Amino acid sequence: MSKRIVVCGDDFGMNADIDEGMITLAGMGRLSAVSCLALGPTFAANAPRLAARDVDIGLHVNFTEALDPDAAPMPPLGPLILKAYAGLLDAAWIDAHLARQFDAFEAAFGRAPDYVDGHQHVHQLPGIRKRLLALLKARYGAHAPWLRQTTPGMLCGVPLKEAFKARVIGALGAAALAREARSNGLRTNRRLLGVYAFDGGERRYASLLQNWLFNARDGDLVMCHPAQGSAQGSAMARQRRAEFDVLASPKLGDWLGANGVRISRLPAAQR
Repeated sequence: MSKRIVVCGDDFGMNADIDEGMITLAGMGRLSAVSCLALGPTFAANAPRLAARDVDIGLHVNFTEALDPDAAPMPPLGPLILKAYAGLLDAAWIDAHLARQFDAFEAAFGRAPDYVDGHQHVHQLPGIRKRLLALLKARYGAHAPWLRQTTPGMLCGVPLKEAFKARVIGALGAAALAREARSNGLRTNRRLLGVYAFDGGERRYASLLQNWLFNARDGDLVMCHPAQGSAQGSAMARQRRAEFDVLASPKLGDWLGANGVRISRLPAAQR
C-alpha cells in the first residue's frame, strides 16, 4: 500500500505569481492542500479559481506579514515569539486578527476552511494557539477544520542546517498543538517535512525533496512555497520559481513511485 502524503503550498493570495503557481500545480495533482492568506492583495480575485481545484483549502493565519499598507504594522516573528512565550500577547488583539481573517476566507469561499495553519507557524504559539482553538470551537463546533502541526518528520540524510531548523520549528509549539488538538477531537497531519532555508536553487530543492519523500510516512505533510513567475527578482522569488519547476517536473512522478508515495488530501481517519 502506498504512503499518502499531503503536499501543501503556502502563501496563496500574497501575489499573482504565487497564486498562478499553486493553481497550476493543484490542477496537475502536485499539490493536495493550499494555504491562503485571506487578507492578501490577490486572494479574493483568485479564490474562485482555486475553489475549482480538487485540494484542501486552508487558512494561513497571519500575525507577522504586512499585507495591508493602510493597516497597523505587524510585529516581526522574533518579537512575536518572545511576547507569546512571556504571556504578553493581548487576547483582544489576537481575536480581532483571527476574526477578520476567518471572515475574509468565508466570504471568498462561502464555507469554513478545510484546515488551519500559520504563516511562519504562528498558529502554534502560546496565546495564539489558545485563542485559535477557542474560535474553532465557537465557529464550527464538531465540524472544525483540521490543523497543521509541525512535529518534524524523519530526518534520515537531511542536512544538518535543515534538520536543526525543523527541530526548532517543532520545539516552538508542535507538542502542545498536537496534544490540544487531540483533546478537542481535531485531526492533524502526522508530521511535517519540507523545512529548509529557502535557498540553493532548483538542483538543491530537488535533492531535498527526494530526501523528504524517502523519509515520508503515511499522513505526513510536505510544506512548499512555489510560484510560477519570472526567475528574476528577489532571492525568495527565484527560489519560489525553483520550487515550482521541481514540483511541475515529470521527474516528480518517478520519485513518488520509487518511494511508494502518493499525493493525497489528508486521510479521513488521520489523527
